[in-house]
Order: sequence, then structure tokens, then C-alpha cells
Amino acid sequence: MVYIGANELTLQDFNNILYNGELIDLDQKALEKVRQSHEFLKDFSKDKLIYGINTGFGPMAQYKISNNNQLDLQYNLIRSHCTGAGKLLSNVEVKSAMICRLSSLMQGFSGIHPEVVILLKDLINNNVSPQIFEHGGVGASGDLVQLAHLALNLIGEGEVTYNGQLRPTADVYNELGLKPITIHLREGLALINGTSIMTGISMVNVSHATQLVNWSISASMMIIELVESYSDHFSTELNKVKPHRGQRTIANTMDTLMRDSKLVRKREEHLYSKETTDVDVFKDKVQEYYSIRCVPQILGPIWDTVNYTQSVIQNEVNSVNDNPIIDKENNNVFHGGNFHGDYVALEMDKLKIAVTKLSMLAERQLNFLMNDKLNGKLPPFVNLGKLGLNLGMQAAQFTATSTTAENQMLSNPMYIHSIPNNNDNQDIVSMGTNAALITSKVIENTYQVMAIELLSIVQAIDALSFDTKLSSQSQKIYHQIRDIKARFETDSILYKDLEKIKLFLQKNSPEILTN
Repeated sequence: MVYIGANELTLQDFNNILYNGELIDLDQKALEKVRQSHEFLKDFSKDKLIYGINTGFGPMAQYKISNNNQLDLQYNLIRSHCTGAGKLLSNVEVKSAMICRLSSLMQGFSGIHPEVVILLKDLINNNVSPQIFEHGGVGASGDLVQLAHLALNLIGEGEVTYNGQLRPTADVYNELGLKPITIHLREGLALINGTSIMTGISMVNVSHATQLVNWSISASMMIIELVESYSDHFSTELNKVKPHRGQRTIANTMDTLMRDSKLVRKREEHLYSKETTDVDVFKDKVQEYYSIRCVPQILGPIWDTVNYTQSVIQNEVNSVNDNPIIDKENNNVFHGGNFHGDYVALEMDKLKIAVTKLSMLAERQLNFLMNDKLNGKLPPFVNLGKLGLNLGMQAAQFTATSTTAENQMLSNPMYIHSIPNNNDNQDIVSMGTNAALITSKVIENTYQVMAIELLSIVQAIDALSFDTKLSSQSQKIYHQIRDIKARFETDSILYKDLEKIKLFLQKNSPEILTN
């Protein structure tokens, strides 16, 4: 059980809730703070002008709202902002976003009635997924449009996905014995003002980026073993002279995991001996191509980026990203811009660049396997059939190349594409939700490239009959992929097998490195 409000939420908490089926509950001390914040605001706002309670919104904040219309104002805000378009967010992304919104509200600075957080908790535990669309938010004033669709479901309207079906919210609530929230003061504004959609998607992205680094390390080690590479390029001695944490971590991990390999060679045993003194041209490569030799230097900064991004996104998860802030302790209401998503937007742009580089590494390693003139030891396209008649992995490389190219195009920054709107009230915005969604597309693409690379690698291992000589870690990965797709010599339809491998990679991790 994860208690929301008790401690800061971590990536592991999200993984446990999203993927391991762990339930959540509300910390009672934090829930009491929510209640006190609501009671304070109810009393504090009676004779004061407070944005979003007795004023209009955004550029219409200059208009005073009468006492009789204040509750209608909140309902109008929710319904009017339900203008989302495009595809629906995945159930995992929506659930992650709901956890983020719940975390923000449970800080006790939003002045909302406790029934809001109680219903959010119940929806999360019952896997009820609000209908939230990918398009609509500019990431300042938060994810207004997407969060309005969440708020719409909380007042019992719209549609939700439950047990795989899109159904009217009211019907699902009746089935589960749930009651919609009632607007008391500012529940509409508190629900739609914040960064929870972009942050929820980002937490899912960070989790997958971590897995992709682990799969990339695994694939790289298998190729290093395939080519019977020398061990010094991932040695402690070589990498300790550069004080980058990520590089050292990747190198030390590879060094440890390949110690039981029967294929990796020591340079001093083969090239520092007298037998080489009279040789003019060496048959074996003295140094491997960069996609093999420079793995610690390439994956190192990617791993550092993933870790830093995780820390920033976790900070956002545990933040109060509402406006205004209802501060009972200081007996005040503070207006500002904590809903602005720049932290998330910038980190997602950085993460998608890092993951794109990871896909480029996978594509170059794949190209090395495909080209017999480069590797000098495998049949073209790791074709285990009859050359000329059979084609091996040739066509799969087209898919990997085109998908990697799309990643390169998608890696242009979203963070700097601010477009003023809302009568120029929102004159500079973060585009954080767009940044997070594009990053999720880059991650999806990278899993596809990794699936093609790993199937090609196990074909190459079989071509050389190296399966029993691999390190124990590489043998484990070899058998996992072979359990999905057996060795093949004759040509077959591969797209379903590649999709199965991709889904396996998404749902599992070698767990070589953890954040």
C-alpha cells in the first residue's frame, strides 16, 4: 500500500502502482490538512477578492462574480474547457496523471473539499480511466484542457474507460457505488490548474527510458561478445580517468557482467605478445568501431540524463502546482505561476534527445551486424538460410532505419516553441504536455528498433554457435528472445514476432541498472 501524502512519491512508487497492482490510500494527517485548508478558505474568502472564486478567469479576472454565481462559475470552467482532441492517452498515462494530481492536492494548499481526493483515490484503485485527449494543453496555467476532462468525470459527467470499455461516467459510478464530487468553493479551478498530465506522462517516460538503457547495455554486451572484442574499452582503468558518473557506471557494469564470458579477450594476451612483432597486417581489428568500443561514453551521458530527469520530475510530482496557493499557516492566499510547466518541458526535451541517441546507437550496431564487410564474420543480414534465395533480417533493417530517422526529426525541442494565446494573458508557455507526448513517441519507436536489433543479435549468435560461450547475463537475454522467436533460416513473416519482442521489452527489464 502506498500512502499518498505521507512521504514524497518516487519513481518506484509509481512503478508499484502502475505495473505491480499496488493500491493507494490517503495519509490521515495529510487528509486533515486538506480539510483544514478548505475550512480556512471558506472563512477567509467571505469578504475578500480572490482569483477564481469571485472573479472571472485569465484575462477576464477583472470581472467580479456575484455570490449567487460562484459555484456555477466552477462548473462553467470545467465544462467549457473540455475541448481536447486527438487520440486518447493510454490508461497507464492517465492513471499516472491522476496520481500526480492527487499528490498535489494532498499537499493541503488548494482549499478543496476532502471528497475530491477521496474520489480520486477510489478511481485510481478501481482502475477507472477518465477520457483524456492528447491535444489541448499549452503547459501554462497547467494542463487546463486535459485536466478539465478529468474534472468532468469527477463531477460525474463525460465518459471513462472501465474494464476495457468506454462508458458513461454515471453508469460506472453507479456500478462501483461511487458519488461525484460537489463544487464547494474552487474545486473546478484547483482540478484543472496544474502540471499533472505532463508530469504523469513524464513519469511513465522516465520508467521506460530506464528500461531502454538496460536493454541497450544488454544488446551492446552481446555484440561485444559476438565480435570477441578486447576488454580494455570497458575496463575500470580506462574509464576512471574520466570522472563522469554515468560513463563509469556503464563501464563498471559491463565489466562485472562479462567477466564469465568465454569470448571477450584481454589485449595483453593477444596484442602485447612477441608473436605480433613480425606481422605487417593484422587479421583481427586492433580497435572496434565506435558503436562497440565507445558504449560507456555514449550510454554514460544518457544514463546521467535519465537520472537527472527523474529527480526533476519527482520534484514536480511532489509539488503544489495550483494557483492561487491557499496557505492556512500564514493566513494568506498567494497568487503566482506554479502551474507553469517549464521544468517538465525542458527535461522531456532533454530525455527525448537522449533516447533518440540510444536508438541511433542501436541502429548503428544493427548496421554492423547486417554488413558482412564491416563485421567480417557473419553472413549478410545475419541470413542463416541460402544466400540469394533467403533474405534474413534485411527488410527489418529498413524499419529500424526509418524509425530512427523519425526519432531524429522528433528530437527538435518543444520547450522553445511558445505561442502566446488567451488574449496574450498566457504570453509565454511551456508546451510541456506536447514535449512529454513526443518523448513517449520517441520511446515507443526506440523499443521497436531495439526489438529488431535483439532478434538480429540472437540470429548472429546462432550463426557463430556462440550461445554457450556467452556471459551468463547475455545467455539469459538470448534465451528470453529465443523463447519468443526461434532460430529461423527460411524467410517468414516477422512483424508479429517483432511486436511480441517489443511488448516483452516494454514489460520487462534486465534490471542491470536501477535509478
